[in-house]
Amino acid sequence: MSERKYSTDHEWVLVDGDVATVGISDHAQEQLGDIVYVELPEVGASLEQGAQAATVESVKAASEVYSPVSGEVVDTNAALSDEPAAANSDPLGAGWFFKIKLSQPSELDGLMDEQAYKDYVAGLD
Repeated sequence: MSERKYSTDHEWVLVDGDVATVGISDHAQEQLGDIVYVELPEVGASLEQGAQAATVESVKAASEVYSPVSGEVVDTNAALSDEPAAANSDPLGAGWFFKIKLSQPSELDGLMDEQAYKDYVAGLD
């Protein structure tokens, strides 16, 4: 496993070989509030970096989740359909959204490491 990387849209990606697990950051789930519904991408879907990949509905609003990397969706977290609150309680673990087989691994270079992301979020307030 490599280090977790973050996008400016508040998604995280954790790469293992040529497959990346994607979820939303702790900051994102805090901004959303209690998540009540998650719509995940279809397995086999091709996503481009920055494309809409999923939808999250919370008690506050509906929000899009964007793919931080390009590739093919190879797995989704079906448990989120039954237990969407996992995206709140464990956003960096059990609350992951989907796994994607990387088609452009170099896109990872444009994402932030954890410290850069913390600095980015601090600058938003």
